[in-house]
Amino acid sequence: MPPPHRGAQERARPKSPGRSQAAKPTRVIFVTGTDTGIGKTLLTGLLTAHLRNAGKRVIALKPFCSGGTGDIDFLHAVQGGSVAREDINPFYFPEPVAPLISARLHRRRIHLDDVVKSIHTAGKYYEYIVIEGSGGVLVPLGANFDVRDVILALHCEVILVSQNRLGTINHTRLSLEALNSRGCGPVRIALMELPKADFSAQSNLKLLRDLCDPTIIISVPYIGTRASDPAFCDKHAKKIKKTLASILA
Repeated sequence: MPPPHRGAQERARPKSPGRSQAAKPTRVIFVTGTDTGIGKTLLTGLLTAHLRNAGKRVIALKPFCSGGTGDIDFLHAVQGGSVAREDINPFYFPEPVAPLISARLHRRRIHLDDVVKSIHTAGKYYEYIVIEGSGGVLVPLGANFDVRDVILALHCEVILVSQNRLGTINHTRLSLEALNSRGCGPVRIALMELPKADFSAQSNLKLLRDLCDPTIIISVPYIGTRASDPAFCDKHAKKIKKTLASILA
């Protein structure tokens, strides 16, 4: 049986550029994180809403998803239901574990080439492809590849999402080192603010900027209790449009 988020739906894609309009190279932006539950889905949605508000042709994807369809539902809603769920998420696994583990449980073997092909196919006629990764940088996804290998294969920009809390110095530096060691990037860091700041939140941003220089680090303000509601994503994106523009600059 197909995963629960699948369904019969017409795939609505923008028209291909005419002969009189030269097609611009697609800008591919990969949103990864220092951990799971760090704010990747929210930032992916905000960036997508921001680009849509600016009149850009943008598609948001989450190629791998495990354990539930909440992230897929969110990205589907942010895009106004115009993108089929099977385009947003071609590789779904019901167990809340790393995709490689779930794939082995179901005797599935996923290859890196298939992942890259699915992304390019879904985003063929878009100016921007915003991709949300699964978990952190080194999460195993399929046959001998992880999140970092997908980033390398796409030759894309990277936004590393972290949270302004105790422990972020270590987690952010480790993730950035893992990306830089393989030549991924360019990389920018989005430091997500939380509703209740701990003591370390006063100094994390400044210290990270010192330690991670020349990597650009941008603080993303906390946008309220309705941040995870896709109905408010457009409103939130407008509220912090300067921050989102800085992340994309």
